[in-house]
Formats: sequence, structure tokens, C-alpha cells
Amino acid sequence: MSQALLIKKDEPEYPQEARDKRIEGTVVLQVQISEAGDVTEVRLISGHPLLAPAAIEAVKQWKYKPYLLNGEPVQVETRVTVDFRVNPKPAERTASAIAWLTWGSVRS
Repeated sequence: MSQALLIKKDEPEYPQEARDKRIEGTVVLQVQISEAGDVTEVRLISGHPLLAPAAIEAVKQWKYKPYLLNGEPVQVETRVTVDFRVNPKPAERTASAIAWLTWGSVRS
């Protein structure tokens, strides 16, 4: 897990239409992170069409501690999941979405 490298995380706004329709689910995104730790590209892998745009817009604002390879910052790609729950469990009430890095691969 690479969650420790995430230093700024904007929570997605739960789309009102999805909330009204009680639509829940997970959005999976492919994310490219620059050598400086900025999100430079976000591509939808899967997720409900009413939830995906909110997840994409939030993740575009995230900031990561740069990944280092042999002491040098490198660009990486990773997969991010964002969960949307209409009525989260008490332990999850502090955030409308939960996201973490599930894997990363170095690009040269």
C-alpha cells in the first residue's frame, strides 16, 4: 500500500442525483503521478456514471510525495479506488469517500 505517499486528498462531493437515487459504489481510476507528485492524468477503469465524474475531479486535486527510484523522483502510474456510500458506517462518517493506492508501477 502506498497511502503514506498521499499528502493532500480532496474528498469528492457526493453527486446529489446519485445520493437522491441512493446509488452507491466504487469508482476505480488509473492515475498518472508526475515526478513532482502532481496528478497529471486520470482515466476511468470502472464505476457508476453518476459517481465517476466526482471521483475524477477530486483525484485530479490530490498531491503525492514524489516517488523515488535510486534517490531520484520518477513518474508513476497507480490505481486508485474511491468508495461512495449513502449511509456510511460510523467509522466511515468522517469522509464521503475512501481512497487508497492499490499498486504502482514505475515508468521510465
